[in-house]
Amino acid sequence: MSGLRYVYAVCRPFGTPLSAQLTGVAGVPPKQLTHHGLVAVVGHVPEEDFAERPLRAHLEDLDWLSATARAHQNVIDALTVVTSPLPLRLATVFLDDSGVRTMMEQREDAFLRTLDRLDGRVEWGVKVYAESPEASENTESPEASETTESSENPDSRPAPSPAKPVSGRDYLRQRRGQHRAHEEKWERAEEFSRRLHETLSGYAEETRIHAPQNAALSHAPGRNVLNAAYLVPRSESEAFVELVDRTKDDSPGLRVELTGPWAAYSFSGEDS
Repeated sequence: MSGLRYVYAVCRPFGTPLSAQLTGVAGVPPKQLTHHGLVAVVGHVPEEDFAERPLRAHLEDLDWLSATARAHQNVIDALTVVTSPLPLRLATVFLDDSGVRTMMEQREDAFLRTLDRLDGRVEWGVKVYAESPEASENTESPEASETTESSENPDSRPAPSPAKPVSGRDYLRQRRGQHRAHEEKWERAEEFSRRLHETLSGYAEETRIHAPQNAALSHAPGRNVLNAAYLVPRSESEAFVELVDRTKDDSPGLRVELTGPWAAYSFSGEDS
Protein backbone atom coordinates (compact mmCIF):
# COMPACT_ATOMS: atom_id res chain seq x y z
CA MET A 1 0.00 0.00 0.00
CA SER A 2 1.37 3.43 -0.91
CA GLY A 3 1.45 6.46 1.36
CA LEU A 4 3.46 7.57 4.34
CA ARG A 5 4.04 5.57 7.53
CA TYR A 6 2.40 6.86 10.72
CA VAL A 7 4.07 5.40 13.85
CA TYR A 8 1.94 5.02 16.99
CA ALA A 9 4.32 3.29 19.36
CA VAL A 10 7.33 1.06 19.78
CA CYS A 11 7.08 -2.07 21.93
CA ARG A 12 8.44 -5.53 22.52
CA PRO A 13 6.97 -8.33 20.38
CA PHE A 14 3.60 -9.37 21.82
CA GLY A 15 1.68 -12.57 21.25
CA THR A 16 -1.91 -11.39 21.68
CA PRO A 17 -3.27 -10.06 18.36
CA LEU A 18 -5.00 -6.70 18.18
CA SER A 19 -8.68 -6.69 17.28
CA ALA A 20 -9.36 -7.14 13.58
CA GLN A 21 -11.88 -4.28 13.85
CA LEU A 22 -9.32 -1.82 15.22
CA THR A 23 -8.69 1.18 12.97
CA GLY A 24 -6.41 4.11 13.51
CA VAL A 25 -5.58 7.40 11.86
CA ALA A 26 -7.15 7.81 8.40
CA GLY A 27 -9.37 4.81 9.16
CA VAL A 28 -6.55 2.35 8.45
CA PRO A 29 -5.88 -0.71 10.66
CA PRO A 30 -2.44 -0.64 12.30
CA LYS A 31 0.18 -3.25 11.46
CA GLN A 32 3.37 -4.44 13.14
CA LEU A 33 6.79 -3.70 11.68
CA THR A 34 9.53 -5.78 13.34
CA HIS A 35 13.20 -4.83 13.62
CA HIS A 36 15.54 -6.89 15.82
CA GLY A 37 13.83 -7.12 19.24
CA LEU A 38 11.45 -4.22 18.63
CA VAL A 39 8.06 -3.78 17.03
CA ALA A 40 6.84 -0.48 15.59
CA VAL A 41 3.05 -0.24 15.33
CA VAL A 42 2.38 1.72 12.14
CA GLY A 43 -0.38 2.73 9.75
CA HIS A 44 -0.47 3.98 6.17
CA VAL A 45 -1.59 7.61 5.83
CA PRO A 46 -2.08 9.77 2.71
CA GLU A 47 0.58 12.24 1.63
CA GLU A 48 -2.03 14.91 0.92
CA ASP A 49 -2.74 15.08 4.67
CA PHE A 50 0.53 14.01 6.30
CA ALA A 51 3.32 15.37 4.13
CA GLU A 52 5.15 18.21 5.84
CA ARG A 53 3.24 21.22 4.44
CA PRO A 54 -0.35 19.88 4.69
CA LEU A 55 0.38 18.41 8.12
CA ARG A 56 1.59 21.78 9.38
CA ALA A 57 -1.68 23.34 8.20
CA HIS A 58 -3.80 20.52 9.68
CA LEU A 59 -2.18 20.98 13.08
CA GLU A 60 -3.80 24.42 13.21
CA ASP A 61 -7.25 22.87 12.58
CA LEU A 62 -8.65 21.90 15.99
CA ASP A 63 -11.35 19.62 14.57
CA TRP A 64 -8.87 17.68 12.43
CA LEU A 65 -6.39 17.56 15.30
CA SER A 66 -9.00 16.23 17.75
CA ALA A 67 -10.16 13.51 15.35
CA THR A 68 -6.56 12.45 14.67
CA ALA A 69 -5.72 12.43 18.38
CA ARG A 70 -8.75 10.21 19.12
CA ALA A 71 -7.78 7.73 16.40
CA HIS A 72 -4.18 7.72 17.65
CA GLN A 73 -5.36 7.12 21.22
CA ASN A 74 -7.64 4.24 20.15
CA VAL A 75 -4.59 2.34 18.91
CA ILE A 76 -2.51 3.16 22.00
CA ASP A 77 -5.37 2.02 24.28
CA ALA A 78 -5.62 -1.28 22.39
CA LEU A 79 -1.88 -1.80 22.73
CA THR A 80 -1.98 -1.04 26.45
CA VAL A 81 -4.34 -4.00 26.95
CA VAL A 82 -1.84 -6.49 25.49
CA THR A 83 1.57 -4.97 26.26
CA SER A 84 3.39 -1.95 27.73
CA PRO A 85 3.93 0.30 24.69
CA LEU A 86 6.23 3.26 24.39
CA PRO A 87 3.88 5.76 22.71
CA LEU A 88 5.40 8.19 20.22
CA ARG A 89 4.27 11.75 19.71
CA LEU A 90 1.15 12.50 17.71
CA ALA A 91 1.80 12.62 13.95
CA THR A 92 5.18 10.89 13.94
CA VAL A 93 5.48 10.17 10.21
CA PHE A 94 8.11 8.57 7.92
CA LEU A 95 8.32 8.14 4.17
CA ASP A 96 8.24 4.33 4.16
CA ASP A 97 8.95 1.16 6.14
CA SER A 98 12.68 1.62 5.57
CA GLY A 99 12.55 5.01 7.30
CA VAL A 100 10.79 3.48 10.31
CA ARG A 101 13.37 0.70 10.56
CA THR A 102 16.21 3.22 10.32
CA MET A 103 14.67 5.19 13.20
CA MET A 104 14.41 2.01 15.31
CA GLU A 105 18.02 1.12 14.49
CA GLN A 106 19.29 4.54 15.54
CA ARG A 107 17.31 4.60 18.78
CA GLU A 108 17.37 0.89 19.59
CA ASP A 109 19.35 1.10 22.84
CA ALA A 110 17.24 3.96 24.22
CA PHE A 111 14.01 2.22 23.24
CA LEU A 112 15.05 -1.03 24.93
CA ARG A 113 16.05 0.76 28.16
CA THR A 114 12.74 2.64 28.27
CA LEU A 115 10.68 -0.45 27.50
CA ASP A 116 12.44 -2.32 30.33
CA ARG A 117 11.51 0.53 32.67
CA LEU A 118 7.86 0.62 31.52
CA ASP A 119 7.31 -3.14 31.32
CA GLY A 120 4.31 -4.24 33.40
CA ARG A 121 3.46 -0.66 34.38
CA VAL A 122 0.73 1.82 33.49
CA GLU A 123 0.16 5.52 34.01
CA TRP A 124 -2.58 6.90 36.26
CA GLY A 125 -3.49 10.58 36.32
CA VAL A 126 -4.79 12.37 39.42
CA LYS A 127 -6.12 15.91 39.46
CA VAL A 128 -7.40 17.92 42.41
CA TYR A 129 -9.71 20.87 41.85
CA ALA A 130 -10.79 23.46 44.41
CA GLU A 131 -14.23 24.94 43.96
CA SER A 132 -14.13 28.65 43.38
CA PRO A 133 -15.72 30.55 46.30
CA GLU A 134 -18.21 32.03 43.85
CA ALA A 135 -19.39 28.57 42.78
CA SER A 136 -19.91 27.40 46.33
CA GLU A 137 -21.72 30.62 47.18
CA ASN A 138 -24.05 30.20 44.19
CA THR A 139 -25.08 26.57 44.78
CA GLU A 140 -28.19 27.53 46.67
CA SER A 141 -28.19 30.62 48.83
CA PRO A 142 -29.97 30.78 52.21
CA GLU A 143 -32.08 33.56 50.75
CA ALA A 144 -33.32 31.21 48.00
CA SER A 145 -34.37 28.53 50.46
CA GLU A 146 -35.98 31.15 52.70
CA THR A 147 -37.94 32.50 49.74
CA THR A 148 -39.21 29.00 49.03
CA GLU A 149 -40.14 28.60 52.67
CA SER A 150 -42.03 31.91 52.60
CA SER A 151 -44.07 30.92 49.58
CA GLU A 152 -45.03 27.65 51.23
CA ASN A 153 -45.67 29.17 54.66
CA PRO A 154 -47.24 32.62 54.62
CA ASP A 155 -46.39 33.12 58.30
CA SER A 156 -42.66 32.67 57.78
CA ARG A 157 -40.54 35.68 56.99
CA PRO A 158 -37.10 35.73 55.29
CA ALA A 159 -34.17 36.50 57.52
CA PRO A 160 -32.64 39.94 56.97
CA SER A 161 -29.79 40.21 54.46
CA PRO A 162 -26.30 40.75 55.84
CA ALA A 163 -25.71 44.36 56.72
CA LYS A 164 -24.02 46.39 54.02
CA PRO A 165 -20.89 48.27 54.99
CA VAL A 166 -21.82 51.71 56.26
CA SER A 167 -18.39 53.25 55.75
CA GLY A 168 -15.26 52.90 53.69
CA ARG A 169 -13.53 51.38 56.72
CA ASP A 170 -16.25 48.73 57.06
CA TYR A 171 -15.99 47.94 53.36
CA LEU A 172 -12.21 47.47 53.52
CA ARG A 173 -12.58 45.29 56.63
CA GLN A 174 -15.07 43.05 54.81
CA ARG A 175 -12.86 42.84 51.75
CA ARG A 176 -9.83 41.88 53.90
CA GLY A 177 -11.90 39.17 55.59
CA GLN A 178 -13.06 37.76 52.27
CA HIS A 179 -9.52 37.80 50.89
CA ARG A 180 -8.20 36.04 54.00
CA ALA A 181 -10.94 33.36 53.75
CA HIS A 182 -10.10 32.76 50.07
CA GLU A 183 -6.38 32.48 50.83
CA GLU A 184 -7.04 30.00 53.64
CA LYS A 185 -9.19 27.93 51.26
CA TRP A 186 -6.39 27.70 48.67
CA GLU A 187 -3.83 26.90 51.37
CA ARG A 188 -5.99 24.02 52.63
CA ALA A 189 -6.37 22.77 49.05
CA GLU A 190 -2.62 22.90 48.46
CA GLU A 191 -1.89 21.13 51.73
CA PHE A 192 -4.42 18.40 50.91
CA SER A 193 -2.85 17.99 47.46
CA ARG A 194 0.66 17.79 48.92
CA ARG A 195 -0.35 15.06 51.39
CA LEU A 196 -2.27 13.15 48.70
CA HIS A 197 0.70 13.27 46.34
CA GLU A 198 3.05 11.98 49.05
CA THR A 199 0.68 9.10 49.82
CA LEU A 200 0.14 8.11 46.17
CA SER A 201 3.86 8.33 45.45
CA GLY A 202 4.32 5.39 47.82
CA TYR A 203 2.51 3.19 45.29
CA ALA A 204 4.30 4.62 42.24
CA GLU A 205 7.75 3.90 40.85
CA GLU A 206 7.95 7.33 39.23
CA THR A 207 5.85 10.49 39.38
CA ARG A 208 5.47 13.64 37.30
CA ILE A 209 3.90 16.92 38.38
CA HIS A 210 2.45 18.71 35.37
CA ALA A 211 1.52 22.37 35.16
CA PRO A 212 -2.04 23.09 36.37
CA GLN A 213 -4.63 22.82 33.61
CA ASN A 214 -5.89 26.02 32.05
CA ALA A 215 -9.59 26.20 32.97
CA ALA A 216 -10.41 28.06 29.74
CA LEU A 217 -9.04 25.14 27.70
CA SER A 218 -10.11 22.19 29.86
CA HIS A 219 -13.57 23.61 30.72
CA ALA A 220 -13.26 21.81 34.08
CA PRO A 221 -14.95 23.72 36.92
CA GLY A 222 -12.80 24.95 39.78
CA ARG A 223 -9.12 25.73 40.13
CA ASN A 224 -6.68 22.92 39.31
CA VAL A 225 -4.43 22.54 42.34
CA LEU A 226 -2.75 19.21 41.51
CA ASN A 227 -2.11 17.69 38.07
CA ALA A 228 0.06 14.62 38.55
CA ALA A 229 0.93 11.37 36.78
CA TYR A 230 2.00 8.14 38.49
CA LEU A 231 3.81 5.16 36.98
CA VAL A 232 2.28 2.20 38.81
CA PRO A 233 2.88 -1.55 38.42
CA ARG A 234 -0.23 -3.28 37.12
CA SER A 235 -0.14 -5.48 40.23
CA GLU A 236 -0.50 -2.38 42.44
CA SER A 237 -3.11 -0.60 40.34
CA GLU A 238 -6.17 -1.91 42.20
CA ALA A 239 -4.77 -0.72 45.54
CA PHE A 240 -3.84 2.62 43.97
CA VAL A 241 -7.38 3.16 42.65
CA GLU A 242 -8.93 2.20 46.00
CA LEU A 243 -6.66 4.66 47.79
CA VAL A 244 -7.69 7.51 45.49
CA ASP A 245 -11.36 6.60 45.96
CA ARG A 246 -10.98 6.73 49.74
CA THR A 247 -9.57 10.26 49.62
CA LYS A 248 -12.38 11.75 47.53
CA ASP A 249 -14.51 12.73 50.55
CA ASP A 250 -11.62 13.74 52.79
CA SER A 251 -11.82 17.48 52.15
CA PRO A 252 -15.04 19.42 51.48
CA GLY A 253 -14.89 21.81 48.55
CA LEU A 254 -12.28 19.72 46.72
CA ARG A 255 -12.79 17.38 43.79
CA VAL A 256 -10.39 14.52 43.06
CA GLU A 257 -10.36 13.09 39.52
CA LEU A 258 -8.66 9.81 38.57
CA THR A 259 -7.93 8.88 34.93
CA GLY A 260 -6.32 5.78 33.47
CA PRO A 261 -4.86 3.33 33.14
CA TRP A 262 -2.94 4.84 30.25
CA ALA A 263 0.17 4.00 28.32
CA ALA A 264 3.04 5.75 30.09
CA TYR A 265 3.10 8.97 28.06
CA SER A 266 4.50 11.04 30.93
CA PHE A 267 7.38 8.61 31.46
CA SER A 268 8.30 7.73 27.88
CA GLY A 269 10.81 10.52 27.33
CA GLU A 270 9.05 11.33 24.05
CA ASP A 271 7.90 14.86 25.07
CA SER A 272 11.26 16.47 24.64
